[in-house]
Amino acid sequence: MTREPRVRIPDAELSWRFSRSSGPGGQHVNTSDTRVELIWSLATTAALSPEQRERATEALRGRLVDGRLTIVSSQYRSQLRNRDAARVRLEELVARAIVPPRPRRATKPSRGAQARRLDEKKRRSEVKRRRSGGDWD
Repeated sequence: MTREPRVRIPDAELSWRFSRSSGPGGQHVNTSDTRVELIWSLATTAALSPEQRERATEALRGRLVDGRLTIVSSQYRSQLRNRDAARVRLEELVARAIVPPRPRRATKPSRGAQARRLDEKKRRSEVKRRRSGGDWD
């Protein structure tokens, strides 16, 4: 199993917005801005090489708005924990996006390998046909 590369995004590149979160918490919910939106500009980042930036842009194109990626976290009652959760989620998302694609198979299966696969499929279908109890001849 290949490990994802570790991505560290500088604090200067992150932009934060806070708002009131819904959910449990009683009166605390009505007074605290615990919901966190983390905004990061993929288009202008210096944390990634140009090749990584291109790969991430392609992988995350459905989530980008004007070249920026937004992560929202409101799962905790604490703003600090939500900030940490959003940052970790951003770094994991970017790390998965910049993994290079696996190289294509250089050769096709040999004729013998193809024949073995087809023979096994025929044997397997025969076993299943016999299980059904019906006579299909």
